[in-house]
Amino acid sequence: MSGWSEHTGKAIALDIENVDTDQLIPARFMSTPRSDGYGDFLLYDMRSKGDGTPEPDFPINRHPHASILIGRRNFGSGSSREAAVYALVDFGIRAVIATSFGDIFSSNSVNNGLLPARVSEEDAARLFTLIGDGQIEVSLDIKTTKIRVGDQTIPFSLSPAWAQKLMNGWDDIDITEHHRPAISAYRERRAKTLPWVFPAEETAG
Repeated sequence: MSGWSEHTGKAIALDIENVDTDQLIPARFMSTPRSDGYGDFLLYDMRSKGDGTPEPDFPINRHPHASILIGRRNFGSGSSREAAVYALVDFGIRAVIATSFGDIFSSNSVNNGLLPARVSEEDAARLFTLIGDGQIEVSLDIKTTKIRVGDQTIPFSLSPAWAQKLMNGWDDIDITEHHRPAISAYRERRAKTLPWVFPAEETAG
């Protein structure tokens, strides 16, 4: 996964609270191989009529090339399904901006290169006003944790550890690998001071 620190793209507003992972991708689509892509399943039951035809007024149907989604509070709540993030990423979304996120959803997002940018209620209201029901160009900078819309700048919250992962394109395994020298050195020290903890062949000699 390649890392990134800045992105400029079209943003759309999804003015709905408590969008959960089952809404982001209904469970019936999760048997599809990831290699086939999950983008078509994103918010499927919201963006489609009962017969499967698209709802023409739904935001991502009107603006299919958007790469930034502005949501409301508690975005990504519900189950731990990582496929919810796959659906967003495969659709082309690089960042979701909201006032709060489901904890597991946030972690899954960062591990898949998707930015969960948390803003205040006041700043979320500003963004919804600026974007309206159209498709507006928005810039995001992970290093400065700033959102830029025209001449206005809005801060967002992101932990330094998550910023590092996004900018380097790292997941949890990559983070561990990055510390391999320190881990190896610690293991060597432990093998010398507590040899009984390790298999005999590792401490022999």
